[in-house]
Amino acid sequence: MTDALLEMKNITKSFANNHVLKGVNLEVQKGEVHVILGENGAGKSTLIKIITGAYSMDDGEMYWEGKPIAIKNPLEAMAIGIATIYQELNLIPELTVYENIFLGREKKNRGKMSLLNKKEMIREAEELLERLGQNPKLATEPLSKLGMGQQQLVEIAKALTLDAKVLIMDEPTSSLSGKEVEELYKIVEQLREEGIAIIFISHRLDEIRRLGDRITVLRDGFGIATIDVATTETDYWIELMVGRSLNEKFPKKSFNRGDVSFSLKDFKVTEETPPINLDIHYGEIVGISGLVGAGRTELARAIFGADKRYSGKIFIDGAVKKIHSPRQAIDAGIAFITEDRKTEGLVLDLSMILNVCLPSMSKFRSPLKLLDLKAMHDKAQEYMNELQIRPANIELNARNFSGGNQQKVVIAKWLCTNAKVFIFDEPTRGIDVGAKVEVYRLMNRLVDEGATVIMISSDLPEILGMCDRVLVMREGKLTADLPIEQATQEVIMKAATLGA
Repeated sequence: MTDALLEMKNITKSFANNHVLKGVNLEVQKGEVHVILGENGAGKSTLIKIITGAYSMDDGEMYWEGKPIAIKNPLEAMAIGIATIYQELNLIPELTVYENIFLGREKKNRGKMSLLNKKEMIREAEELLERLGQNPKLATEPLSKLGMGQQQLVEIAKALTLDAKVLIMDEPTSSLSGKEVEELYKIVEQLREEGIAIIFISHRLDEIRRLGDRITVLRDGFGIATIDVATTETDYWIELMVGRSLNEKFPKKSFNRGDVSFSLKDFKVTEETPPINLDIHYGEIVGISGLVGAGRTELARAIFGADKRYSGKIFIDGAVKKIHSPRQAIDAGIAFITEDRKTEGLVLDLSMILNVCLPSMSKFRSPLKLLDLKAMHDKAQEYMNELQIRPANIELNARNFSGGNQQKVVIAKWLCTNAKVFIFDEPTRGIDVGAKVEVYRLMNRLVDEGATVIMISSDLPEILGMCDRVLVMREGKLTADLPIEQATQEVIMKAATLGA
């Protein structure tokens, strides 16, 4: 091939004694979707930060359009045509769409350096929105009025104003609804046809199959292989990524169904939502499915006491539990693995030790009310070993772990509370295939040890692969309670869209 835009050869990067990249090669062609695939902690984010100038490489060579280059900072990357869209969008909701598109690069009137050329910015923003299949009138609307999918497109519009030749997309569909995902796919395909190269990071193998041209696989900091999507099988990608065969994507175990362990009676999240009644038994994993906005997370937050409920009772082992705050929920034996691990699940600037022990501090106090730091250290180390959290350093702040390992830290935190009821809200969003299997096996273990597991997920194969029963919600209402034998994607979607 002669259309290489970006080449990276033998790239290495270390942080103290942590060797993150160990001689990685990458070649990105014009007009291709090049996927970077690897487990959490494989080095994907570090490689991207070197491309964008956020990190400098320790050793190796970079070429841009065939010429050697050293990108010293993000401004230099943008200047040559490299743009990045991160999972956490870099936008300001209070500003208009056009203001976000030109933020930091505002156009000014000639000869009047103090005055912004709003007319020109609006005109260009309208053209960009139309190019991306959106209503050009959105240019003057506050960004806060747009859905998450449209906000993603605003980020893409920002990239196009840079005349981007390489667009890096990091888990771009992780927070989008089904319709928004389809719209984004169309835009990616359109940009590819225009000759823009896209570096695409995703753990969703189905979308890699649909969009990707080539895949570069990273494992433990090494570049394992670059392969064609069309001529290789998904199982082969997984083997390259994790270094072993995953015989079971969903390692579901069956347990004998026991007595009722957890119940809701006439439970109303708000005055307007109908009451919910449900029983969950020992020995079963119960999934809650539904479209975005169906009320699944709102139900979980009300159970956990994070949000007020309008009415109703919560029972654990037949006993009523008074829960009006997260502290009361924790004391009652409820754990809530939240959808947003970074803002709700972790304190990013505290160590793994403190994050793991935070909800259970009373367990680590001596008779003199002093914290037993050694006991906290030992407990965190125990969970690090058990859950194979990497890098294996319990002193690291939570923000220094990859997404999948952050999720493991969150799970360790709740294991430390010895909870009886575990509510998992989108537990595998944004983590790799290998880490997903580890989470599923942990769910099996919890059920085997007598815990109750409730899993909220937008991933229907995950629901069907791991659950014994599926509850479906629509507009805050429970519209179906399906034994897994009766649950199909079609039946679930019907209940989610049409109701009972």
